[in-house]
Amino acid sequence: MNEEESQTVAVEKHLGASNGDQLITGLNTAIRQAIRVLAVLMVIVIFLSVADVAFVLYERLMAPPFLLLSLKDIFVVFASFLAVLIAIEIFANITLYLRDDVIHVRLVIATALMAIARKVIVLDFNTVEPEYLYGTGAVLLALGVTYWLVASRART
Repeated sequence: MNEEESQTVAVEKHLGASNGDQLITGLNTAIRQAIRVLAVLMVIVIFLSVADVAFVLYERLMAPPFLLLSLKDIFVVFASFLAVLIAIEIFANITLYLRDDVIHVRLVIATALMAIARKVIVLDFNTVEPEYLYGTGAVLLALGVTYWLVASRART
């Protein structure tokens, strides 16, 4: 790690264990414990979401016509799968934050991209207003460009 990177990491580590003030150190420790609780809660949400995906899939397959999914059913199942994957990405963000005490911008942007992609995949174009599509497209384009910029900066 060069000098500039170590200075950046030192500045970004805002929940460090020791900064000389016992009150601030204690509060930082409390916040890190709260982040650990969030990680545990996210794991519970992930397992409940997986169970929900299994239930939704079972429910759709057992409804007439038996063992066949309509296009609408497939989109419902895809939405459930993608929601679980987004929860897993959020868990990855939480654990990286705990380990490094740094916000990993690339992972956060990738998670946002996955969330907006989920929204695009499950859009019902018959009911959505054109303005909503334009806004969603603008957000998707902005996140894509941002991800590309962050990824290209990481390679240099």
